Amino acid sequence: MISVLVVIDAKAEPQTRPNILFIGVDDLRPELGCYGSPIAVTPNMDALATSGLRFNRAYCQQAICGPSRVSLLTGTRPDTNGITHNYVKLRQRNPDILTLPQHFGNHGYDTVYLGKIFHHGDLDPASWNRQPSKNRREVRNLKKPVGFALPENQKIQKETRKQMIAKYGDVAKLGLAMGPAYESANVPDNTYGDGYHTDLAIATLKDLVADDNKPFFLALGFNKPHLNWVAPKRYWDLYDREEIPMATQTEAPQDGAAVGLHPSFELRVRSGIPKIGEMDPDLSRTLKHAYLACVSYVDAQVGRIIAALDESGVRDNTIIILWSDHGYHLGEMGMWCKATNYELATRVPMMIWTPQMPSANRGKATDGLVELVDIYPTLCDLAGIEPPSHLEGTSFKPLIANPARAWKTAAFSQFPSPALREWGSFPIRPAMRETYFGPLLNQVEHRIQTQMGSKWDRELFEHDLTGYAMRTDRYRIVAWKDTKHPDTAPLFVELYDHQTDPAETKNVANEHPERVAELLSQLNAGWTAAAPAAQEAK
Repeated sequence: MISVLVVIDAKAEPQTRPNILFIGVDDLRPELGCYGSPIAVTPNMDALATSGLRFNRAYCQQAICGPSRVSLLTGTRPDTNGITHNYVKLRQRNPDILTLPQHFGNHGYDTVYLGKIFHHGDLDPASWNRQPSKNRREVRNLKKPVGFALPENQKIQKETRKQMIAKYGDVAKLGLAMGPAYESANVPDNTYGDGYHTDLAIATLKDLVADDNKPFFLALGFNKPHLNWVAPKRYWDLYDREEIPMATQTEAPQDGAAVGLHPSFELRVRSGIPKIGEMDPDLSRTLKHAYLACVSYVDAQVGRIIAALDESGVRDNTIIILWSDHGYHLGEMGMWCKATNYELATRVPMMIWTPQMPSANRGKATDGLVELVDIYPTLCDLAGIEPPSHLEGTSFKPLIANPARAWKTAAFSQFPSPALREWGSFPIRPAMRETYFGPLLNQVEHRIQTQMGSKWDRELFEHDLTGYAMRTDRYRIVAWKDTKHPDTAPLFVELYDHQTDPAETKNVANEHPERVAELLSQLNAGWTAAAPAAQEAK
């Protein structure tokens, strides 16, 4: 638990400081045109990248919504803040911690959010000092957004929920009745949450600009492309489904950790998705089409809020940063979801535009290793605000000035036993074994037991085993550790060589024991030893 003394900067001149447009996207991997996707239709995020700086190697600290967002918004890592699953709120573990928007609020900023910034259910009122402008004329009569627009899908969700609760009791309320995995409906953008919240964000922006004696921190969080993959039909129509490239690496990594791959629990709770076994090719194509439609839907909303910022007249004094909370597997390694320690789940798109960045650097990309935990100190640095002492990231402002400069030697992520965690990273509840997931869990456990032999211990593997991942310029290493005995040797180690195997198809740890020993030493030295300042001091 972290306690932080809140100090309000009474001497600051907030009106001279830059505004912040803080854009978060849920479950978005670098499936964008500007990241080389051959299919994604994302002109607005591409335009932001070509006018700002794109980060090619940005990584989250835990590839699940709640922990990743807490890490980003507090500038601390999961083992420090204690948030490693979705079912605990920030202040339950960290009652006095100073969040990023709260810190800006203490330095004269109006802070307000729309959509999903912290995880659902964790609104954290202490972080925000202003409410969205819901009473402006243009948004006063907006209908509340819906999860599904089509009556048949609403009916499926309602009936499934009733059946699941009747059969399984309260455990069904934790995600067993989510309705269909996707929807294409010929409806306006604001029928669903992301379009609705963009409308409110634009109205709120107008009021923030009108109150021009204070800078603003406006956070807009998009729910898509998180499941369920619902998007207006016009965004589905941007794609020819037969032209969508599908995953080619659909098998688990050779000799990889059996505990490191989950059986796509989050997708399987949706109606129409098989509860055991592989997704058939036709369904897989539909699912990827649905994901891409949601990406384009979000891209359109990004374009709308940036266009509103341009029209407001304050773009030249506003920093725009766009990030995703984690990546996503779209059939790769046989999975559909996040929640792993691999490149696909931990690598995220991130880009920044600042008024003062060198014009020669606009549209450039950096290969410097950065982490979401770096956003907090960076925004403080760019705004001229002293960062709080508890931060565990590094300002990447120097990369904006020189994208090619030497930077961190490693980025760090972690995840507790993905194969034995529910979709929110919570240990498998006993009741879940009584649901249709029972046979699937038996298969999962059999694979782990076969691989681990005498090392298998149910209590350890379900509750105390965490994979600690480190990404260097060339390698990804994952050390599976007993968190109750962190100084003991890892129970299993994975090593992937991105120079020869960028898709992480084969664990080569047993072939390179000296390299493993070297990287484990670096992993144990932690983030402070990997920071640029530590390298410059050598």
